[in-house]
Amino acid sequence: MQEPDPQAYQAVVLRDMQHWLEIAVIGLQLCPFAKAVHVRGQIHYVVSRATDPASLLQLLRHELQTLAGMDAQLRDTTLVVLPDALASFLDFNDFVGRSEDLLEALELDGVLQIASFHPLFQFAGTVMDDITNATNRAPYPTLHLLREASIDRATAAFAQAETIFEANIETLQRLGPSGWAALGVRRSVPAAGAEAAVEPAARGRGRIGR
Repeated sequence: MQEPDPQAYQAVVLRDMQHWLEIAVIGLQLCPFAKAVHVRGQIHYVVSRATDPASLLQLLRHELQTLAGMDAQLRDTTLVVLPDALASFLDFNDFVGRSEDLLEALELDGVLQIASFHPLFQFAGTVMDDITNATNRAPYPTLHLLREASIDRATAAFAQAETIFEANIETLQRLGPSGWAALGVRRSVPAAGAEAAVEPAARGRGRIGR
């Protein structure tokens, strides 16, 4: 089977991610702060086809240090998209823990934080097909690197910031599975291997926002 052209592959992944951002995250107002950085072009997308944990951690180290060192007006936030890695949500969830350990080792905790999104994201205490899991479901395994200062400014300007998670749950419950499916949030490139099986619930890290 012929390997897809790398640039074409990346373009499709970016298109899927931007569709998710515009239609779901912004369109459903799952994150009231996302529209501004999107419109201003301050979101940096990184698509990596790395699969082994060592390479993923090296990539993450680079992106964390780069974001911390850049002017927020040029790059406020980064989405690290991993289309070929961590198809299992349990493996992904474990890697999120390692990512947070790296953040602390770099002494960037309190400067940056890491949120997480996954096609099979599942909050603890829910079943796999619970529609509320869609609040943290993206087309591909994704680590979202955010600036603490930007989050603080945004939440200070949004009087109901503490209600965002609960509001998102209500939004998804009203939308229902058919409504979510109609949004067309999906991966358009083939997975690098067998699709992940349905898994038992794991700890749900990385809610949208804080």
